[in-house]
Amino acid sequence: MKTDSPFHKILIVQTAFIGDVVLTLPLVQELANRYPKSEIHFLAIPTSRNLLETVPEIHRLWILDKRNRDKGVVPFLKFVARLREEHFQVALLPHRSFRSAFLAYQARIPRRIGFSTGSGAFLYSDKVPYQQHIHEIERNLSLLEPLGYRSNHKVFPRLYPTSSDRERVDSWLKEKGISPAEQLAILAPGSIWPTKRWPAAYWGKLILLLEKIGVRSIIIGSKDDRFLLKAIQESAEGHRILECMGYFTLRQTAELMSRACLVVSNDSAPTHLGVAMRVPVLTIFGPTVPRFGFYPYGENDRIAEITGLSCRPCGIHGGRKCPEKHFKCMRDLHPERVFKIAQEMIYENCEH
Repeated sequence: MKTDSPFHKILIVQTAFIGDVVLTLPLVQELANRYPKSEIHFLAIPTSRNLLETVPEIHRLWILDKRNRDKGVVPFLKFVARLREEHFQVALLPHRSFRSAFLAYQARIPRRIGFSTGSGAFLYSDKVPYQQHIHEIERNLSLLEPLGYRSNHKVFPRLYPTSSDRERVDSWLKEKGISPAEQLAILAPGSIWPTKRWPAAYWGKLILLLEKIGVRSIIIGSKDDRFLLKAIQESAEGHRILECMGYFTLRQTAELMSRACLVVSNDSAPTHLGVAMRVPVLTIFGPTVPRFGFYPYGENDRIAEITGLSCRPCGIHGGRKCPEKHFKCMRDLHPERVFKIAQEMIYENCEH
């Protein structure tokens, strides 16, 4: 329900990973819907700029370059001083970092709303319980409760590729000889955390299995993920693989996903990009578990995991190495099992 806002300017601070930023967008959308006359500002890190700069609900995007330009005490305080000049009435802090809490406090924003488990929670004016076993989107929306609003419906993030983004994707697909009539699966084998990566060789086998039912696969990721390609190619048994790692921006990657009938991803950002573009998503979970709240949120989405392992979960984010040294959570999740779920999703959700 729309209402006249007592707040002229609202700041949302989310300086975490890309997936976290996507899952914060429903908070932006609901704020804009409830307070259409308020200015909604969003503070993020440079890697998030491409996704956020076209979001129409964001009045102004602030970029905190905490690793370069704004690194160090003096640059950080200068950045905070600029925020202070804006006279924000409310800051919403879904990222539970001390830096975010300290930034809002030093910017003299009177209402600072964050989670009770945040490392800077003592600097908040309003603390919201962190509910562990609900989806992250719903957790973020709970930050609106101190403002008198409780969401009672599912809210999906929205992304906004531009016409030039669509043209670039069109051009690439045409160059690769892919027609609009082809059924495509987008595969995302990368992750910042090594233990979150389903074995590279398994992706090659999945490509072959999808090919047998007439679905063409495209591998996405950043240029830092390219080291995975050799093992994927070898397991694909000489089959030519299509990949665009490091070629597209985040918005263009989202646009590419919109052309597909399925996205298969590790528990990482591409899961949430696919959800935002309303494409069926199959997410592979290894060291982490869906109950952390980062599962794919769509009605037609599915997960693949090995249940019954006493060592799962072994951490909130995954890690560099399997603590048990067997990596059963991923190694025992064979390509045939993931393909079976993928095939069911394709038959249920795509035209044949």
